[in-house]
Amino acid sequence: MEKKYNNMGIFNKVFGKKEEKREVEIKTYKDFWDWFLTEEKEFYEVIKNHKNIETDFFDIISPKLKQLNEGYYFLCGMSDDAVAELIITADGDVKNIVFAEEIIAEAPKSERWKFTALKPEMNLDHGIKMDGKDFSQDNIFFYSNEIEGYPDEIDVTFVYEGLTEENKNDCVTGVCIFLDNFLGELNFATQIDTFNVVGTDEAEAELVPVSKLRDFLSWREREFIEKYKDLKDMGDEDAYSILEAVLNNGLPLIATVNTTALNYEAKASYPWISALKIEYNGNENNGLPESGDYAKLDSIEENAYQNLKTGGGSVYIGRESANNVREIYFASKDFRKPSKVLQNIIKNHPEYKMSLEIYKDKYWQSFERYNVNQN
Repeated sequence: MEKKYNNMGIFNKVFGKKEEKREVEIKTYKDFWDWFLTEEKEFYEVIKNHKNIETDFFDIISPKLKQLNEGYYFLCGMSDDAVAELIITADGDVKNIVFAEEIIAEAPKSERWKFTALKPEMNLDHGIKMDGKDFSQDNIFFYSNEIEGYPDEIDVTFVYEGLTEENKNDCVTGVCIFLDNFLGELNFATQIDTFNVVGTDEAEAELVPVSKLRDFLSWREREFIEKYKDLKDMGDEDAYSILEAVLNNGLPLIATVNTTALNYEAKASYPWISALKIEYNGNENNGLPESGDYAKLDSIEENAYQNLKTGGGSVYIGRESANNVREIYFASKDFRKPSKVLQNIIKNHPEYKMSLEIYKDKYWQSFERYNVNQN
C-alpha cells in the first residue's frame, strides 16, 4: 500500500537565530510595515548586492514576523534589476495561508519593492536541481485515481523516473518542491486532496505529462464548483448523540457528535476539517475534565461555534474528551475563517495548551469511526 501524502508540513524551514537589530514591538500588520519602511533602504541594498543576506536581512526580519505569527516564512530576491521582491509564505500550512494573504494586503506601495503573498506559479521549463537530481517536466508524470464511492476526491499519483526504494525520500521531496513552485503554493496546498509518488515500474495507468497538471486541476475545480453551487446549505436543526468508548489504556472516551451533519448527503461541499485540540488536567477524573475545566472548555467551544456560525459556511461536527485532551471539530466550505477564529481563541486562552489542524477531507473519512448510519 503506497503511502499517501497531504499538503501539510512538507518542507522544513527555520527562522534566523540572531538577535533582533532593533527592539520594536510588532502587534499589528501596520506595526510591521511601519518598521519595515524604516529599514527598507538598507534591506534593498543588502538584497540587490546579495551580500550578508542572512545576517543583515533574514536574521533581522524573522523575529519581527514571528511576533505576529509563528507560521510565517519568507523568501526574498530581485524581481528584476531594479525591484526587490519579498514573498511571505505559509510553507504550505493551510491554517496560516490567510495570515500571509492579510499581511501582504496591507503592504505599502514602493518603487523598490514588490510584496507577494504565497509562493507564485513559476515557469519551470528547465525544472529544478536538488542533491544532484533533476526534477522537471521531462521526468515527472501523473495520473488521476478514481476512488469508488468518492467521486469528488482528487487523488493523484506522480511518477518520477529514477525513483528507487533507496532514494525515495529524496525523490518525494524533490517532486514536492517542484510542484510547490510549478503550481504555486496556494494551488498545491488546496487543489489536490491526496497524492503519492512512485517510480515508473510502479505506475498503474497511462502517464500524463506534468505540464498538463494545471489544466487538469482547474477542470476538476470548475466541475466541483458547478456540482455544488446550487446545493442548499446545511441547516441549523441538529440532532446529537453521546458515544462512549474505552481507550487501549483503559481510560474512558466520551464523544458528542452531530448526527444530522454526519448524515448530510453532500459532505464534499464542506471539505475543510478543523480540529482544535485543548489539553487539560484530568488526572483526578480518569482523563476527563473536572467540573471547573468542563465549564471553561464548554465556554471556549460555544465561542468557537457562535463565531463560525455567524455568516454561515461552517458546521459543528462534535467533540471528544479523553486522556486529558478535548478535541473539537468543525467542517467548513473554506479554510480562511476557521483559521482566524480558532487561532484567535488559542491566543486568547493561554491558560490552556492548544493546537489547531486544518486539513481537506471531502468525505469526512476522519469521522467514520463514529459508525453513524449515513444515508
